[in-house]
Amino acid sequence: MKKPIISVIIPVYNRSDLLSEAVKSVINQNFSDFELIVADDCSEDDIKRTLETIPLIENISLKYLRLQKHSGMPGFVRNSGCKIADGSYIAFLDSDDLWLPDKLEKQIALLAGNMSICHTREIWQRGDKVVSQSSQRHKREGDIFEDSLIKCIIGPSTVIIEKGLFEKYGGFREDIEIAEDYELWLRITENTPIAYIDQPLVIKRAGDWEQLSEKYGQIEIFRIKALKQLVEKSFFKPDKMVLAKKVLSEKCRIYAAGCRKRGKDSEALLYEDIVENML
Repeated sequence: MKKPIISVIIPVYNRSDLLSEAVKSVINQNFSDFELIVADDCSEDDIKRTLETIPLIENISLKYLRLQKHSGMPGFVRNSGCKIADGSYIAFLDSDDLWLPDKLEKQIALLAGNMSICHTREIWQRGDKVVSQSSQRHKREGDIFEDSLIKCIIGPSTVIIEKGLFEKYGGFREDIEIAEDYELWLRITENTPIAYIDQPLVIKRAGDWEQLSEKYGQIEIFRIKALKQLVEKSFFKPDKMVLAKKVLSEKCRIYAAGCRKRGKDSEALLYEDIVENML
């Protein structure tokens, strides 16, 4: 049997109604040479039954993978789906997001120019309202490492990446609950130029359902921890390490100041010490 060009990975935990919409947005792509893998983190919802109710287009392969126990780690769930992927490229779609119909077609056309990873612009939608992105000013293509240090500027649902490149970097960290995408993109963008389509091809949705990004109120602390571990391991080459330490110091200063403001002096000291140790 001919292998597909793209393996689409959808990690899911419950959210069966949203998952159904996400799957349909994949099936309705103009580009059809893909397989779809739904990696189920032991949902309480009957995800398999939900998938069985969705009519598939001929020649579209759908694989359902139910993990043995709930992990709560999105990196582990995505990686598990990738292990059974047959495509030359991997594309991720979060179960509460949607793709516009020409997403895969446009990205594959761009990647044919010898690029190995590509992302796109998103439409941010909260409920029925579109959230403005006018304040989002950062470099999105080429060498984007410095900008990627500040925040996660590559949305997982926007990415297509060569499977070989994904495997080269070991995929997502499986022991990080939040900011696992930020951490992986840092490792990749250090050496890899990024292709970008300046067109919204993904709808990133937020609503009244549970989201990991909102579980703790803020996610900067998770970015700090991920970046700190990479710095401590001397992961980056010298010129990029200088940038990484500079951004880590600034993040720690800001976080420590916030702790002081909230009367958390002992926690502030921990992050002030990180800054001191890098001077």
